[in-house]
Amino acid sequence: MMMTKAFLVGQAVVASTPATRGSRPQSVNVVAVSSTRRSQLAKRHKRVRNSVEGSTERPRLAVFRSNNHMYAQVIDDTAGSTLVATSTLSASVKEKLGGKGTNNAEAAAAVGSVIAELCKEKKIEKVCFDRGGFQYHGRVQALADAAREGGLSF
Repeated sequence: MMMTKAFLVGQAVVASTPATRGSRPQSVNVVAVSSTRRSQLAKRHKRVRNSVEGSTERPRLAVFRSNNHMYAQVIDDTAGSTLVATSTLSASVKEKLGGKGTNNAEAAAAVGSVIAELCKEKKIEKVCFDRGGFQYHGRVQALADAAREGGLSF
């Protein structure tokens, strides 16, 4: 009776069947593991986070984009706390949108301008932009541009 062992090597699953009398395996089967969009996003976000870190003087403006909404928060990574946060679900953004959709560039720009106003109230002028693994295009770019127009520098 032969037993098969499977173990993870990097991103591929390797299955080997040990030889009955020898020291080498009889065969090695490599099965590819398909990565999901979410896992690819997590990899990109990890790469971005290696170079972007928020401090007390220059906190991190983190952006998250779902299919239906946009979220933005300003984070002080040294203290591990969120200083300011808003999204398309907040009342002030909904008021600016006036009942229009929440998954478009206009909604993202409204989130960017509201986050800039909230940062001004907390006397935050400089931030470092964390695109969260998302491409700097479309809604993410609209949020960043509106935040810049609102007075944030990054």
